[in-house]
Amino acid sequence: MAFVEKKLPTDAPIAQKALGWVDSRFPLTKLWEDQWGKYYAPKNFNFFYLFGSLAALVLVIQIVTGIFLVMNYKPDAQLAFSSVEYIMREVPWGWLVRYMHSTGASAFFIVVYLHMTRALLYGSYRKPRELIWLFGVAIFLCLMGEAFFGYLLPWGQMSYWGAQVIVNLFGAIPFIGPDLSLWIRGDYVVSDATLNRFFAFHVIAIPLVLLGLVVAHLIALHEVGSNNPDGIEVKDNLGPDGHGVDTIPSHPYYTTKDIFGVSVFLTIFSAVIFFAPEFGGYFLEYNNFIPADPLKTPPHIAPVWYFTPFYSILRAVTSQFMSALILFTIAYAALVVFRTRLPQMFKNGVVGVALVLAVGMLVFDAKFWGVVLMGVSVLILAAMPWLDHSPVKSIRYRPDWHKIVYAMFGVTFLVLGYLGVQAPTPVRTFVAQVGTLIYFGFFMLMPWWSAMGEFKPVPKRVNFQPH
Repeated sequence: MAFVEKKLPTDAPIAQKALGWVDSRFPLTKLWEDQWGKYYAPKNFNFFYLFGSLAALVLVIQIVTGIFLVMNYKPDAQLAFSSVEYIMREVPWGWLVRYMHSTGASAFFIVVYLHMTRALLYGSYRKPRELIWLFGVAIFLCLMGEAFFGYLLPWGQMSYWGAQVIVNLFGAIPFIGPDLSLWIRGDYVVSDATLNRFFAFHVIAIPLVLLGLVVAHLIALHEVGSNNPDGIEVKDNLGPDGHGVDTIPSHPYYTTKDIFGVSVFLTIFSAVIFFAPEFGGYFLEYNNFIPADPLKTPPHIAPVWYFTPFYSILRAVTSQFMSALILFTIAYAALVVFRTRLPQMFKNGVVGVALVLAVGMLVFDAKFWGVVLMGVSVLILAAMPWLDHSPVKSIRYRPDWHKIVYAMFGVTFLVLGYLGVQAPTPVRTFVAQVGTLIYFGFFMLMPWWSAMGEFKPVPKRVNFQPH
């Protein structure tokens, strides 16, 4: 195809001429229009739909502040802690950049958790958005890896011992565990080699993967269209212009709403940075202001708050709890066999897997199964599109008792998160074990409870009241 220069009037503004020159060589305007400017979205979005844009904003904040931190940070076990102190005390505005980055890490997870909550409430993981959800779960996994690798870099007491505990968990994996732990650390203990490879992953490897997944997430979203609080496919009811009758252009309608949401977020974000950057020890632990000491173990080691629900599941798996897990596994296999219409071959496979797991729970120790359940507690999110058998997407049209189930799951998640930052006691361990069963029961029993009850009729068009 021959190159065609975009023709503009000779008296056109310079900016318009420059844009035309670029558009002739790169589809800048087309990308803007396809991805936002002329992207039509349902007109009944509520405040829950702000968190996708806020997640993108926090990602930019983390990348920009990370670049400035790397300019003065030393990935060396002898110099890392001192370099962070240098950034805080000597680099002009270094304290602000560091607090923006540390607060941004927690803000990222707050925004992402709320973003995922909206998906659960309105069924945004359901057909045809399964791939969007899978990309989102992959982004969540990358965020967890990014946060874990970055947590070691300040080389404080909690950073050092937190990394030591988490990496040692991999040693519980049969046969390959010790070698895997050694490979992750690069040494027999967390040392300078560990710090260097964690730095490489945090600064280069995972951000590249994360950015690629974010782009894939957005492309998949704009290909099938956005969901809405009613769970109605707006593309099924098109107007004469070829767009849904219940849709509006993202720009300027949602641009203005996003700007307002960003303003509120930045106000809260700034208040935390300037008045409570440690946030009572949840965003920055007090022990992390003490240099790492391999010879002095802190009395209580706990990860940052956004990992604690999954850490609670890990700690809940004790040798006494294994019998409950075996009973749960056998009961679930029996439920699949007697309460589903699946092919007999599939049922036989479920029984076989359940028996293998039950035997494995008797053979391998509780520490290994704690690591397994901790990993599965995150990965099971990817199965949501196929676990939810509800005839409707949105919680608005589900039976009222479904809302109680979702509320119970949310409270359980928060309780597990709280227990994860507390020192273990027999009572707390028991509560965590009950919470673990509720957490997995929510997902594993979803094929049954999600289809039960009397569902409300879903309207043909979205519910929308101008304001």
